[in-house]
Amino acid sequence: MNTKENQPLAALIEQATAGDRAALETVLAGVQDLVFNLSLRMLGTFHDAEDASQDILLKIMTHLSSFKGESAFTTWVFRIAVNHLKDYRKYMFAQFPLSFEYYGNDIRSGKVQDVPDLTQNVEKAILAEELKLSCTNVMLQCLDPESRCIFILGTMFHVDSRIAGDILGITPEAYRQRLSRVRKKMAEFLSEYCGEYGQGSCRCAGRVNYAIQNHRIAPGQLDFTSAKPSDAAVEVTAAMEEIDGYSQQFSFCRAYQSTERLKQMIRDFLNGPAFSTVAGA
Repeated sequence: MNTKENQPLAALIEQATAGDRAALETVLAGVQDLVFNLSLRMLGTFHDAEDASQDILLKIMTHLSSFKGESAFTTWVFRIAVNHLKDYRKYMFAQFPLSFEYYGNDIRSGKVQDVPDLTQNVEKAILAEELKLSCTNVMLQCLDPESRCIFILGTMFHVDSRIAGDILGITPEAYRQRLSRVRKKMAEFLSEYCGEYGQGSCRCAGRVNYAIQNHRIAPGQLDFTSAKPSDAAVEVTAAMEEIDGYSQQFSFCRAYQSTERLKQMIRDFLNGPAFSTVAGA
């Protein structure tokens, strides 16, 4: 058991910057779910989120001594993560960008009835749930990076507009206006096309085999349905002021625990020779 867990954060950060490995591990453990969930929503896939999260957590390690306590630690972490992810290009959807027009056309025109059974003896209900969670996450890729970030901060993490505006370098008023517009766009798309979260005709159970054929889900790798839930999204800040009537339409914005692969990446780094470089930074 890590005896550092109940120590005040300021003391842990001071110990971590002095080279205390256990303190640094505790500090990182406190924010890795936050970083992972932001990365997952920004980039679309678990694998890309793991890689980006590792990069961000390494940045947090190497810049930890620059945290002066002038804002909440989570705000400081968000700023590092957002700046990294807005310009991130090493992920799948950077090479294969999506749009609402493309997504809508695929829903209308996809030949779902022509696809054979590809479920590989996995229960169809499980695959349908995987598709539902994957689809709504990937749908965020139809937004430009800054709009996507605004949506995630406001809808998933409930970040107050003053804090979010500071993170993004815009005024609280501009943030609230842009958040309301992008939530309206997302809600209208779901309402028109999605039968799971809106009034549309698209139902995940009827598109499972089509999704497998198009490599959108894989029966042997059920990332979303196997991921463990986390409360990272609701503990970050006080709930943001309500600015529109769309809150109940985005229940898919649930949080997950960091994957074992990401946790192992961080453990390997902390236990490896590179840690001494960070500790001496």
